[in-house]
Amino acid sequence: MTQPAFVRARRPEHKQQRREAILAAARELALRSGVRDVSLGGVAAAVGLAKSNVVRYFGTREEIYLELAAECWLDWAEAVTVRLRDATGPEAVVDALAETLAERPLLCDLLGNVSTSLEHNVSVPAARVFKRTVLGVVAGLGEQVARAHPALTAAEGLEVVGAAAGFAGTLYPVANPAPVLVELYAQDPDIAAACPSFLPTLKRLIAALVAGLPVIR
Repeated sequence: MTQPAFVRARRPEHKQQRREAILAAARELALRSGVRDVSLGGVAAAVGLAKSNVVRYFGTREEIYLELAAECWLDWAEAVTVRLRDATGPEAVVDALAETLAERPLLCDLLGNVSTSLEHNVSVPAARVFKRTVLGVVAGLGEQVARAHPALTAAEGLEVVGAAAGFAGTLYPVANPAPVLVELYAQDPDIAAACPSFLPTLKRLIAALVAGLPVIR
C-alpha cells in the first residue's frame, strides 16, 4: 500500500494534531506489544510518516515515550485524587495507590523503562519537562496520602507515592512475563509459583512501607 505524501504541518494547531497522532500511535503499539519492542520506525509506519518526519516533532523514540509517561503520571494523579478525596486510613491509601496503578498497564510498563532506557536518549528540555511533571505529581499526591493517613508526614507521603511507582515498575515485567517464560511456566508449575501476582504483591509492599515508616522515624 502506497504511503500518502508527506505534507508539512505549518499552522500550530496542525502541528499539535500531528504530535497527538504520533503519541496515539505510540501508545497503541506499546499497549499491543510492550514499550521495549516498539521502534521509531514502527511508530512512523503506524502514523503514516517517514522516520525523518517523526523526528521533526520528537527528537527520538525515547522522547515520544517520555512524553507519554508524563501524561500517564498526570492521569494517575487524577485517579488517585478521586480515590483519596473522601478516604482515610492506611488501607484506603494502599488500595488507592495500588489499584489505580494496576488499572494502568501502560504506566506500569513505562515506569519499568524510564530509568533503564527512556531517559538515556533524550534532550535536556525533554528530560526537564518530564522530571518536573513527575516531581509535581509525587509532591501533590504525597500531601494527599499524608492527609488521608495522618500517621504519615508529608515527606513520608511523598516517599510512599514514589515507592509505589517504583514497586509497580519493578513488578510489572515480572508479573507479565515474556512468551518464552509463559511457555516455561506452563511446563514447570514449580517455577511458575515463584512468579508474583501483580496487585496483591504491590499492595503488600506498599502496606509494609506505610506501616513501617512511622516506626523507623
